[in-house]
Amino acid sequence: MPNHHVQRSRIRQRLLRRNFVAASGALQITLSDKIVRKILKYVFPPVPHLPPTPQQPRPSLRPTLRPWIGVIDQIIREDASLPKKLQTTAMRILQKLRDEYGYRGGYSMVQEYVLQARNPAGCETNPRRLSQLNRRGKTLVRSVDLPEQRDVDIGPPLQEEPKALEQPIPSICYRLSQHPQRCQEPEGLVSEWMRSVLQGAIPIDILAKELRDTPISELEALHAAATKAELPIRNKSMAVLAYLRGISSTSICSFLQISTGSLFRYWRLFRRGGTEMLFAKKARSDKQSNDETVKDAVFTLLHSPPAAHGINRTTWRMADLHRVVSEQCHRNIGIESIHTIIKEAGWKWRHARIVLTSNDPDYRAKVDVIKKILYELKPDEAFFSIDEYGPFAIKQKGGVKRIAPGEQYVVPQWQKSKGWMILTAALELSRNQVSHFYSRKKNTGEMIKMADRLREQYRTCSTIYLSWDAASWHVSKDLAAHLEEINRQATADGFPIVRTAPLPACSQFLTVIESVFSGMARAIIHNSDYPSVEAAQEAIDRYFARRNEDFALHPKRAGQKIWGKERVPSMFAEGQNCKDPMYQYPIG
Repeated sequence: MPNHHVQRSRIRQRLLRRNFVAASGALQITLSDKIVRKILKYVFPPVPHLPPTPQQPRPSLRPTLRPWIGVIDQIIREDASLPKKLQTTAMRILQKLRDEYGYRGGYSMVQEYVLQARNPAGCETNPRRLSQLNRRGKTLVRSVDLPEQRDVDIGPPLQEEPKALEQPIPSICYRLSQHPQRCQEPEGLVSEWMRSVLQGAIPIDILAKELRDTPISELEALHAAATKAELPIRNKSMAVLAYLRGISSTSICSFLQISTGSLFRYWRLFRRGGTEMLFAKKARSDKQSNDETVKDAVFTLLHSPPAAHGINRTTWRMADLHRVVSEQCHRNIGIESIHTIIKEAGWKWRHARIVLTSNDPDYRAKVDVIKKILYELKPDEAFFSIDEYGPFAIKQKGGVKRIAPGEQYVVPQWQKSKGWMILTAALELSRNQVSHFYSRKKNTGEMIKMADRLREQYRTCSTIYLSWDAASWHVSKDLAAHLEEINRQATADGFPIVRTAPLPACSQFLTVIESVFSGMARAIIHNSDYPSVEAAQEAIDRYFARRNEDFALHPKRAGQKIWGKERVPSMFAEGQNCKDPMYQYPIG
């Protein structure tokens, strides 16, 4: 559309001399009919029309459609609150009129009426539909101009006398084109220009002169992508550059071997957000390997033996995992997605056979008991995950850390130990507090000591539950006898009842405190060189003291890996892997 007032006035005078016939004006000015109408709308601003006086004859609707107008209006009113994609189409309305009401008219009448009835503003926004109406010589009149009437077809516009041109031009709503001016170069030159851009033969300064209306920063990004990026990005940038230059979509699609849909999708993205939106990678949110529900289902299966699901095997196969996971998730889960989930978790199949799978025949029953206790846990009750860390020697430990250039970080293979110790600890799950002491042995006596200490520390509770793995000293007869004896005197002495909730055999991955041990080791054991056992114990005491204090002040932050690098949240979940698969290899 011209912007210079001199050119605009000249076009206006020539159009006035041609009696405002769009086709004639287009021929004389060498512009298209569409461009002429846009110029006329810009030159002659539209003014609102007054409604017709009672003496003026009101245009009537087509008599063929008149008996069914009420039915169509009722369908349109019912669809008014629905999204556009859910509204009844004109074809379905036509079928309903024919099947239920005996309508014998054509589709075009129903389509035009539905279009006008659903567009109260009377403004046709579909360019294809607008061009069809223009070719048939029809003009839409807004319903606000005709009271109590829908948009009607009033036939071809009359060619008035020159004096009538002084009056305002009827308002016809157009959607301004968002496409650049087309160039009229031969096909060979167009292909040669695009090839030169891709090969970097056209520098950025020449490109900026050819495309003056485009910001230089956008041109630089498009030029760099067209010459150096990968093929998909090159196609995007080349398509936009060619379209900005005015090359036809047919030539662009033929040269780049892309569809017209892809071309206009690139153009829409560039118009909305420039090169940033054009080159932005769309992150896939529908990947099955990112679905937390699928992840939990996979690890829940890996933690249970195949026999629990009717499979006569001792280890899981990928085909069996795929079938059972798909049945539990009620949709098909790809084998590659399952493989990706296991690989990203850091496990290998040889690890799965040793660590991830429990061979306890009562695995499901024991897990369900623990879940039931945690689900029904009361505020005056406590649940503890208990285990030992060690024994481990006090000597220089390896790991991963930053070092200066040229410096070598080595740890001697043979070292004289400065001592050793065992850390026995209990993690209370609802409060996320750790109680610990140091041992010289792993036996029943240490477990009795832990039970008595927790019983004294949580004396205000009514019941405390102790959960540990299936080690022999955790399920000994002496321990059971001791707990039975102290429970008989608990009510009289004002102590809580102590109950046990043992984990299934070979299920270290369900021991929640293993995750805390993992975070502690990465924070203060790896890369350490303590001078004595006492120094190491002092560091451990400070670590747990600060951890307990922080979780006491911010209980909602529990399990967010803020202490060291704890593997999983401090909570019991069957799909978690609390045991660090690299616990034997300090990696920092």
